[in-house]
Amino acid sequence: MEQKNICIAIIPISELGKVLAKRIQQAYPEAVIYEYAQAEKAFTEAQALVYIGALGICVRSIAPFIRDKHADPAVVCINSTGKQVISVLSGHIGGANELTEELARLLHAAPVITTQSDNTGLWALDILPRTYDWAVRLQQKGVGTKSSGKQENALMNQAIASFVNKRPVALLLEHSDKGTLFLTESCPEHVHICKSPEEIPAEVELIIAVSPYLHVYPELCLQFVPKNVHIGMGCKRDMASDIPVLWGQLTHVLEEWNLCPEAIADINSIDLKADEKALVNLSATLQVPFHTYPAAELEKVQVPNPSEKVKSATGTKSVSEASAIRAADGGILVMPKQIFHEGEMQFTIAAAIESPLQQGHIEIVGAGPGDPELISVRGKHFLQQADLILYAGSLVPKELTYYAKPGATVRSSADMNLEEQFQLMKEFYDKGKLVVRLHTGDPCLYGAIQEQMNYFDQFGMSYHITPGISAFQAAAAELRSEFTVPEKVQTIILTRGEGRTPVPKKEQLHRLAESRSTMCIYLSATVADKVQTELLQHYSPETPVAVCYKLTWKDQRIYRGELKDLARIVQENNLKLTTLLVVGEAIGHREGLSRLYADEFKHLYRK
Repeated sequence: MEQKNICIAIIPISELGKVLAKRIQQAYPEAVIYEYAQAEKAFTEAQALVYIGALGICVRSIAPFIRDKHADPAVVCINSTGKQVISVLSGHIGGANELTEELARLLHAAPVITTQSDNTGLWALDILPRTYDWAVRLQQKGVGTKSSGKQENALMNQAIASFVNKRPVALLLEHSDKGTLFLTESCPEHVHICKSPEEIPAEVELIIAVSPYLHVYPELCLQFVPKNVHIGMGCKRDMASDIPVLWGQLTHVLEEWNLCPEAIADINSIDLKADEKALVNLSATLQVPFHTYPAAELEKVQVPNPSEKVKSATGTKSVSEASAIRAADGGILVMPKQIFHEGEMQFTIAAAIESPLQQGHIEIVGAGPGDPELISVRGKHFLQQADLILYAGSLVPKELTYYAKPGATVRSSADMNLEEQFQLMKEFYDKGKLVVRLHTGDPCLYGAIQEQMNYFDQFGMSYHITPGISAFQAAAAELRSEFTVPEKVQTIILTRGEGRTPVPKKEQLHRLAESRSTMCIYLSATVADKVQTELLQHYSPETPVAVCYKLTWKDQRIYRGELKDLARIVQENNLKLTTLLVVGEAIGHREGLSRLYADEFKHLYRK
């Protein structure tokens, strides 16, 4: 496809249309306005055409230039009053449907999209690869295609027709990422989810696969190939940079091991090869990153084929296998070291894959301050997919666990010690299940996750953290306050008072109070009197305070007052757990004006 120089071409057909064109151009500064007589020029130069006028004129104007959806620009037509925005050409591949939605929002107009998958809520199969950075392979009963062309386009159209007409479809998932999460969550009723080719029902008409592996499928298969195969390479110094030969060998050996060459995520080696021309050029040709690692780091990686000869030359017993596994973040070696020696071409290749679907995973999720709607979108997705949800007892509202899928195990950890919690998570992990450890607020703040992660590291388990909204952020929202005020306070201190848990001497409250910053004090309601005494060493007795109990929960309570009354407020209301103490002039501050406002508007604000 030729390179388009213009992002959006706007073609107004009347004087009224020109007014609308100027309005659109303000929102899209890169857009260029063309005369109606320049339709062919615009069609050739632009990625998208926006006609403003009658639909019939738009269609007659573009008809002579239409070729196919893979080459044609997106075409959108807007009636001259701006009340309707119509997707005309290249709805999915060209992005006309997406542009139609954008322009409709801009103009407060009605979008008109006739694509069947959009109107039935089905997946747009032809834009999934672009959305999730997947490559595409099509196979019809064992006959695969590897490049775009008429055959591949015809098979894609056949796959789309089977899918939108709701014929029996199997969805094979041998990978896990944001795209597969979307497919799982929005899976239509006529699609059967499988985790291995053996689970594919005999009666399906179409197979949709998300997999880096090569299989022979019994029916038409639309395979999306994620880039999750990490290639490790070693080679002789100053090896000939014959990229066609190198790429040919790499492709051949990957296919022998039933791996899609399109799945290559990066090329990896030892630091000694950082400037090796052959490897640098190969990664540039494939348009994937080239990473190298120190010998000492590679030496720590356990590999199946260590070599003393390699160690004597490089300082590590493995280059290809170790760098592949390291790049895959400790993943599984799916292709052990392969050795090639043809004249001046002497190299080794290995491949590892990250996060295989059959491996368990633990996601530590920040639940937010309490309101189930304040969990992150990603956190909610993990809760909806988890096989085990282990949540922090009374600190996390039970309503958050209602996101669990049918059949999921939901347990409170309130009556479990650390070892019991770990054993339960490991039980599910070892079965290849998804575990969500649900913590209040953001896990990095007093989340007590350090000890858990120590266990995970010891056993080499896959885990990750999804952050959450912290109580101090919820407090600012509920108090309708900005905790940083120009020229008054620019620092927020998140800390705790000293009770049974010691606090480092340099972080004691009376020392931190010297800055008179906005201070958010966690886990300290039981030592409120001590907190008050320490803070009064530097804050004035009249400093505003807010005592926030169960922020954003249904039974939330917030008490405002002054620092001199902090301990009394806490004690009179019998506040102990889930209480945040906020101290500082920023609470409810409305005095002064931001420099963002021009002087002529300052009289509108009370002083």
